[in-house]
Amino acid sequence: MNKHAVVFLLLAVISGATLLADDGYRLWLKYDVVSSPKTLKAYRQSVKGWMTVGDSPVLRAAEQELERGLEGLLGFSVPRLSKLKKGLVIAGISRDIPFLDETDLEDRLGRIGPEGFLIRNTILGGKDVIIITAREERGVLYGVFRFLQLLQTHQNIDEVDMVSSPRVQLRLLNHWDNLDRTVERGYAGFSLWDWHKLPAYIHPYYYDYARANASIGINGTVLNNVNANPLILTRQYLEKVAALADVFRSYGIRVYLSVRFSAPTDIGGLSTADPLDEQVQAWWRGKAEEIYALIPDFGGFLVKANSEGQPGPQGFGRSHADGANMLADALKPFGGVVMWRAFVYDHNVKEDRAKQAYNEFKPLDGKFRDNALVQVKNGPIDFQPREPFHPLFGGMPQTPLMMEFQITQEYLGFSTHLVYLGTLYKEVLAMDTYARGEGSTVARVVDGSLGGHALSGIAGVANTGTDRNWTGHLFAQANWFAFGRLAWDHELSAEEIAEKWIRLTLSNDPAVIQPVSKLMMASRENTVNYMTPLGLHHIMGWGHHYGPAPWIKDKHRDDWTSVYYHRADNNGIGFDRTATGSDALGQYYPEVRQYFTSLASCPEEYLLWFHRLDWDYRTKSGRTLWEELCHRYHAGAESVREMQAEWDALEGRIDQESFQHVRSMLSIQVGEAEWWRNACVLYFQSLSQRPIPPELGKPDKDLQYYQNLSFPFAPK
Repeated sequence: MNKHAVVFLLLAVISGATLLADDGYRLWLKYDVVSSPKTLKAYRQSVKGWMTVGDSPVLRAAEQELERGLEGLLGFSVPRLSKLKKGLVIAGISRDIPFLDETDLEDRLGRIGPEGFLIRNTILGGKDVIIITAREERGVLYGVFRFLQLLQTHQNIDEVDMVSSPRVQLRLLNHWDNLDRTVERGYAGFSLWDWHKLPAYIHPYYYDYARANASIGINGTVLNNVNANPLILTRQYLEKVAALADVFRSYGIRVYLSVRFSAPTDIGGLSTADPLDEQVQAWWRGKAEEIYALIPDFGGFLVKANSEGQPGPQGFGRSHADGANMLADALKPFGGVVMWRAFVYDHNVKEDRAKQAYNEFKPLDGKFRDNALVQVKNGPIDFQPREPFHPLFGGMPQTPLMMEFQITQEYLGFSTHLVYLGTLYKEVLAMDTYARGEGSTVARVVDGSLGGHALSGIAGVANTGTDRNWTGHLFAQANWFAFGRLAWDHELSAEEIAEKWIRLTLSNDPAVIQPVSKLMMASRENTVNYMTPLGLHHIMGWGHHYGPAPWIKDKHRDDWTSVYYHRADNNGIGFDRTATGSDALGQYYPEVRQYFTSLASCPEEYLLWFHRLDWDYRTKSGRTLWEELCHRYHAGAESVREMQAEWDALEGRIDQESFQHVRSMLSIQVGEAEWWRNACVLYFQSLSQRPIPPELGKPDKDLQYYQNLSFPFAPK
């Protein structure tokens, strides 16, 4: 190699020092040396050492994270000190920090709650220091992660004064993982939990999973599928669960289990699972005692009952409240909770599926124990690309309602489509139920402040798996991150969360942050347009939810077909849920009902969700409904090509491995967006009998081609 080649290689290494290949495993916990020389110099001048006070598994985890983060970000082994010194970062519970009583912080600490934290420059013992403190140890851990994020994102730490507390008490991931390691609606490999090797073998990534969750404020995880296998409650598996709990405990994370309501008959030897039967009640009490003997901080049970074939109390003539209360009573002595899912519907009940959960649960308001929550999906159907908020959020004021969002992209392109869900979560949380007048947002229902509930919760159906980057698509990590941040503080904006994730994961370069943020913020609306514009919903493939299939009909369940929801024919399209139709709008408060009933005020994003309209109905653009539908589908597909071009323009500013990964995924998304557009437009054209607007062009294949596509092994 000649000297010029050597010089060129050195320059390439130096200039690319911050662009090393990255496989995504580290998520947003990248502690690479701060890339800005000016900022790095300032940090090194501000941070001369670190100290932690107190000793417990959680505080040791905080200590390890602080040491690891400071060394990585500052580029040298930052000394651990045993006494106060200028430039010290000190972390610990407030009562253990020396000289803290000399400051004015105690009053503020008294208001932050058990998981909140405070980060501040202050003077202790005459020394200028940065303190990270809290009332309890979990708050210290959360504060350490937040402090390191300040460094990762190049924030000024010389005048930091941050106080933060979670708005919601239970902030959980729901894993739909099976005991054979398959994952229902899992698109990133197999289940993280290696049940076969547990409890003897503890995989290192269990710790990294816990670190990632703690870093965004998640404090609980439901390990198994809501379509639960009763074996999870046997001693063999409970010992495996206990091993995971031992890992997660140090990061402030409790474990929970989904349970099958028929477990007393499945594995308990009883002849009934009737919740009012004394033997059944005794069996569950005994099972709770067994669990808590192994896992003293066990969180509780998640239950899917009387839905999609799952057994439940209605099989014995009992109500959902009867079933939930029986389990709540068994858990109550140990501090456990029951999360009872409201995702219930019955194809034998010839009622609009969007109404069924409300009809079943509204009469039960106020009848649940105080350690029971009703867990409600964000919308009344099933995690569609866009849904109105679930009417139960305004309909059960006497019951703590737990939000259930989906992080995994079951209806949003699986793990091959770039769809930032922070905008979806914010859209739902900001909706006004009017349950107690204007300002009665879904967020205030969920955090308990509207109804004065002490117990509150929010759950996200996880998108993790054994793929090296955890989520299949690099940008799917942002949805896990966004869920955690909004679970902690629902007043954060989707845009500021996106920017924070970009800074932590990709780059602090404004030339990267601005275009990627723009891309992320538009991505969900783009996807809605090429999949289900104007309020269409549930028109995906049969059995696997992959790809478009608006023609699905004549199945054993009409509520699993597409035509049930779009109701398109030669005259028009849409589901009339006003008083002239199913009257699903009658389940909302009058202000909401009027808003969506009136065509003048109903947002076009929900038009066909609530209204059935003629193909020639004039939309706000001046186009007919048919023309507008075509234009939305076309715009959605074209927007993905624009996303592709925007990403390609970033080559050289993002590490090559991450760049090529996303480029490949966008190539898949372009093809599938055009597939959605073509299949749906051709199908609806076959009913509308109207030409595709000439400026949009025609699909290069006919409808039959798309109807004949088959995907027998698509992920389910």
